[in-house]
Amino acid sequence: MPKRYHCPVELAVDVIGGKWRPVILAHLKEGVHRYGELRRRMPGVSEKMLTQRLRELEADGLVLRHDFATTPPHVEYRLTAEGLSLAPVLQALYDWGAARAARTGTPIDGSSAT
Repeated sequence: MPKRYHCPVELAVDVIGGKWRPVILAHLKEGVHRYGELRRRMPGVSEKMLTQRLRELEADGLVLRHDFATTPPHVEYRLTAEGLSLAPVLQALYDWGAARAARTGTPIDGSSAT
Protein backbone atom coordinates (compact mmCIF):
# COMPACT_ATOMS: atom_id res chain seq x y z
CA MET A 1 0.00 0.00 0.00
CA PRO A 2 1.44 3.40 -0.96
CA LYS A 3 2.19 5.91 1.76
CA ARG A 4 -0.67 8.33 2.42
CA TYR A 5 0.00 12.02 2.69
CA HIS A 6 -2.21 14.61 4.34
CA CYS A 7 -0.81 17.61 2.49
CA PRO A 8 0.99 18.05 -0.86
CA VAL A 9 3.85 19.83 0.93
CA GLU A 10 4.38 16.69 3.02
CA LEU A 11 4.87 14.67 -0.19
CA ALA A 12 7.18 17.30 -1.70
CA VAL A 13 9.37 17.47 1.41
CA ASP A 14 9.47 13.67 1.58
CA VAL A 15 10.86 13.54 -1.97
CA ILE A 16 13.22 16.54 -2.04
CA GLY A 17 13.73 17.27 1.64
CA GLY A 18 16.81 16.78 3.74
CA LYS A 19 20.12 18.56 3.88
CA TRP A 20 21.65 17.43 0.57
CA ARG A 21 18.88 16.50 -1.87
CA PRO A 22 17.83 20.06 -2.73
CA VAL A 23 21.48 21.12 -3.06
CA ILE A 24 22.22 18.25 -5.46
CA LEU A 25 19.12 19.09 -7.48
CA ALA A 26 20.07 22.78 -7.59
CA HIS A 27 23.49 21.96 -9.01
CA LEU A 28 22.05 19.52 -11.55
CA LYS A 29 19.53 22.18 -12.58
CA GLU A 30 22.54 23.97 -14.10
CA GLY A 31 23.24 20.97 -16.35
CA VAL A 32 25.04 17.64 -16.50
CA HIS A 33 27.68 17.02 -13.83
CA ARG A 34 30.12 14.25 -13.11
CA TYR A 35 30.36 12.88 -9.58
CA GLY A 36 33.66 14.67 -8.92
CA GLU A 37 32.18 18.00 -9.99
CA LEU A 38 29.33 17.59 -7.54
CA ARG A 39 31.79 16.72 -4.75
CA ARG A 40 33.81 19.88 -5.45
CA ARG A 41 30.67 22.02 -5.44
CA MET A 42 29.52 20.48 -2.15
CA PRO A 43 32.61 20.36 0.09
CA GLY A 44 30.56 19.60 3.21
CA VAL A 45 29.09 16.33 1.95
CA SER A 46 30.86 13.00 2.43
CA GLU A 47 31.34 10.66 -0.51
CA LYS A 48 29.07 8.10 1.13
CA MET A 49 26.29 10.65 1.69
CA LEU A 50 26.53 12.03 -1.84
CA THR A 51 26.38 8.53 -3.32
CA GLN A 52 23.38 7.61 -1.15
CA ARG A 53 21.47 10.79 -2.00
CA LEU A 54 22.18 10.43 -5.73
CA ARG A 55 20.89 6.85 -5.63
CA GLU A 56 17.75 7.97 -3.79
CA LEU A 57 17.11 10.77 -6.26
CA GLU A 58 17.62 8.29 -9.10
CA ALA A 59 15.19 5.82 -7.49
CA ASP A 60 12.65 8.65 -7.10
CA GLY A 61 12.93 9.40 -10.82
CA LEU A 62 14.46 12.87 -10.41
CA VAL A 63 18.04 12.13 -11.48
CA LEU A 64 19.38 10.09 -14.37
CA ARG A 65 22.76 8.38 -14.00
CA HIS A 66 24.67 7.61 -17.18
CA ASP A 67 27.62 5.24 -16.84
CA PHE A 68 29.83 5.30 -19.92
CA ALA A 69 31.44 1.96 -18.89
CA THR A 70 34.95 3.20 -19.52
CA THR A 71 38.25 2.95 -17.70
CA PRO A 72 38.73 5.18 -15.80
CA PRO A 73 35.06 5.35 -14.82
CA HIS A 74 33.03 8.13 -16.42
CA VAL A 75 29.61 8.69 -14.88
CA GLU A 76 27.36 11.68 -15.45
CA TYR A 77 24.25 12.84 -13.63
CA ARG A 78 21.43 14.95 -15.02
CA LEU A 79 17.89 15.82 -14.07
CA THR A 80 15.05 13.85 -15.61
CA ALA A 81 11.96 15.64 -16.93
CA GLU A 82 10.43 15.15 -13.48
CA GLY A 83 13.55 16.64 -11.88
CA LEU A 84 13.50 19.58 -14.30
CA SER A 85 9.91 20.28 -13.26
CA LEU A 86 11.40 21.31 -9.89
CA ALA A 87 13.38 24.19 -11.47
CA PRO A 88 10.97 26.94 -10.33
CA VAL A 89 10.90 25.51 -6.80
CA LEU A 90 14.69 25.30 -6.65
CA GLN A 91 15.01 28.84 -8.02
CA ALA A 92 12.55 30.11 -5.40
CA LEU A 93 14.60 28.43 -2.65
CA TYR A 94 17.80 29.93 -4.07
CA ASP A 95 16.29 33.41 -4.28
CA TRP A 96 14.88 33.21 -0.75
CA GLY A 97 18.20 31.96 0.64
CA ALA A 98 20.15 34.71 -1.14
CA ALA A 99 17.75 37.39 0.13
CA ARG A 100 17.90 36.02 3.66
CA ALA A 101 21.69 35.94 3.56
CA ALA A 102 21.69 39.57 2.45
CA ARG A 103 19.23 40.56 5.22
CA THR A 104 21.11 38.74 7.97
CA GLY A 105 24.66 39.24 6.74
CA THR A 106 25.16 35.47 6.43
CA PRO A 107 28.10 34.72 4.13
CA ILE A 108 27.56 32.26 1.28
CA ASP A 109 30.67 30.84 -0.38
CA GLY A 110 30.51 29.76 -4.01
CA SER A 111 26.79 30.40 -4.50
CA SER A 112 26.78 29.32 -8.15
CA ALA A 113 23.77 26.97 -8.12
CA THR A 114 20.91 29.02 -9.50
